Amino acid sequence: MSVIAHLSDVHIDGRQRSIDRTRAVMDYLDALPCDLDAVVVTGDIADHGLPAEYEQARELLTSRHPVLVCPGNHDERGAFRRSLLGEPASAAPVNQVHRTPGFVIALCDSSVPGKDEGFIEDETLLWLEDELARTPSDVPVLVGFHHPPALLHSPYIDSLRQFEEHRLAALVDRHPNIAALICGHAHTAAATTFAGKPLVVAPGVVSALRLPWERYAHPTDHVHLDLPPALAFHVLDDSGRLTSHYRSVAC
Repeated sequence: MSVIAHLSDVHIDGRQRSIDRTRAVMDYLDALPCDLDAVVVTGDIADHGLPAEYEQARELLTSRHPVLVCPGNHDERGAFRRSLLGEPASAAPVNQVHRTPGFVIALCDSSVPGKDEGFIEDETLLWLEDELARTPSDVPVLVGFHHPPALLHSPYIDSLRQFEEHRLAALVDRHPNIAALICGHAHTAAATTFAGKPLVVAPGVVSALRLPWERYAHPTDHVHLDLPPALAFHVLDDSGRLTSHYRSVAC
């Protein structure tokens, strides 16, 4: 059995609020009595894509557990690479794979420089296809990215989701050992399906999405600022079946 913590949308912006909420989540994870197999952060690490924000994020996201990060629409690929991955700056998609004996996590860059909506480039799909071809068929794979490729029935988020997702769906259909897909961007804990697989959305750390049926008193306000930061735990059992749990963290 493998246990993976999943958080998203920390939006480090130099202000104390984002720092305190991210630190509260990471302190909670570091205080757990058992080692996690991974901590995955699915995008929007920095709020403005600034080098100083990434330096602060790098310190905040340091953990005794293995930490994996992918970019979101607020991130800037060059600064992300330099500060978080220790790589030379590049405008190419930031794609990463984490391999263990029991599972594989493939993190795909769904960001589109200069835009808020998501799209997975052909280069990334070819990379993912190659990584999946290199993975034994009995090893479960989690595929992660920032933007959800399916409707979440929040018009605001759905207008900024991952588009042309049929290309990703065709790839998923070819690889039955993909156990699930994980993402962020929506700032709300959500679960649905995509290409016949679970699609699990992490809640936001910096804020929470106000759902359409919650906005009767706030018709144009999409954000809860008073709810606590939250995260998901994904459990992969020996059969490759995924179970997800959600936790709020006192801040």
